[in-house]
Amino acid sequence: MNTGIAILDFGSQYSQLIARRVRELQVYCELFPWDAPAEQVMALRPRGFILSGGPASVYAPDAPQIPRYVLESGRPILGICYGMQALAHALGGKVAPAPEREYGPAEIETLTPNPLLPMGRQRVWMSHGDRIEALPAGFQILARTPNSPVAAMGDLARHYYGVQFHPEVHHTPGGKEILRRFVMDICGATPDWTPASIITQAVEHIRAQVGSERALAAVSGGVDSSVAAALVQRAIGEQLVAVFVDTGLLRQGEREQVEITFRKTLGANLIVVDAAETFLNALKGVTDPEQKRRIIGETFIRVFEREARRLGTIRFLVQGTIYPDVVESSAPDRSRAQRIKTHHNVGGLPADLSFELIEPLRYLFKDEVRLVGEALGLPPGLVWRQPFPGPGLAVRCLGEVTAERLARLRAADAIFTSELERAGFLQQRPVSAEESAVAQAFAVLLPVQSVGVMGDQRTYQDVIALRAVTTQDFMTAHWARLPNDLLERIANRIVNEVDGINRVVYDITSKPPATIEWE
Repeated sequence: MNTGIAILDFGSQYSQLIARRVRELQVYCELFPWDAPAEQVMALRPRGFILSGGPASVYAPDAPQIPRYVLESGRPILGICYGMQALAHALGGKVAPAPEREYGPAEIETLTPNPLLPMGRQRVWMSHGDRIEALPAGFQILARTPNSPVAAMGDLARHYYGVQFHPEVHHTPGGKEILRRFVMDICGATPDWTPASIITQAVEHIRAQVGSERALAAVSGGVDSSVAAALVQRAIGEQLVAVFVDTGLLRQGEREQVEITFRKTLGANLIVVDAAETFLNALKGVTDPEQKRRIIGETFIRVFEREARRLGTIRFLVQGTIYPDVVESSAPDRSRAQRIKTHHNVGGLPADLSFELIEPLRYLFKDEVRLVGEALGLPPGLVWRQPFPGPGLAVRCLGEVTAERLARLRAADAIFTSELERAGFLQQRPVSAEESAVAQAFAVLLPVQSVGVMGDQRTYQDVIALRAVTTQDFMTAHWARLPNDLLERIANRIVNEVDGINRVVYDITSKPPATIEWE
């Protein structure tokens, strides 16, 4: 595989989106904290560097700066927003507060022919309060806006470029082409990060890691764990034992679907463990979402350890950890990131874990995982099914988790998703990058009750919240604009068919500021 692109994260809310856009070009990249050790970053053998945006002012005393090794590497550099200002500051330019801050849509005018930007005018997305007042030696202005005399700059001899806007967001229509020009034309990267190449590399790595040992696959029924198990099965065959734990926190019909898929479709060696009582006892009285995730993570591991002892010596545990899990959990290799929530399979693992982990999807985004699943021959119904969190309904049952509350939530969720599917709103394989079908939808049981009236009698019952989002990468998401008559039909069915529910609400919050899941 050709070497990739190193992205240095200066704290931008869009840093992961930069990585996603580069991956869309079928070029491998990794996202590093700006102060990651040089040897860790350079081990990627990067063809070039992208410097992300960030909230700091580069002239502040403790502001993050470009590491010296980046400038000494001789590789091309693209600075985005703060990254552009950091590049100018490091090379002797001047950055100062702008007379007028620039947030939202703007129009840039390209002033001189260059390898990065097309000539003419184009719409872009700005988000900055500082601007470049004086260029470093060797640079020229490539583009401007009325508020930014230096909207883009370049040192064409050294292949250093900076843009004040964000090419990675959808609000910059030509942004993907700008990134393609930098990654392909300027850095010389080749598009060899494909599902086939991912599978080939993963199989080689897994075989080298496992050798003649056996592995246990933690199968939750979700897309990620299923693809991870199929990938490891491709690598080591009968050395893999798949274990599906019925936690009692599953959606309606989940257990049956998993058994059919793994036994009949994949021909895998699948063991089903009924541990509903174990999980419910462990969660008794627990309401804090982080504690729920930690308890579930540890309980999973203990169940797997018990199964491993029963099966004999098993050294390795396969997990479906993906890149957003790592980023949001602030895993050790993302130590500078802010923890958003603890994913049960990242931050929820016990310190005395007796397995060595195999995580073949750890640096893949969700849509990359799906494409790998297709290439492995998994059924479309499994590959493109609705995402489901590892902790299951426990993080959609806000407050205490009980068998009664889970049954209520499970019934409401089944009504919601079945009606969306019947109306043609649930996403299957996207046709284009602009696909707007619902990518994830589910019900949430709230820990509050409200007054209602049924049959002329007062009720005081639970509230169900419905959540449906559109997204391409699950790092950002918009709430789905569902038709009013569809929402009305769903609400009526839930109230009429699910005992103990007298009110249904619809979540219209995007990510950010909210996460997709409520807990």
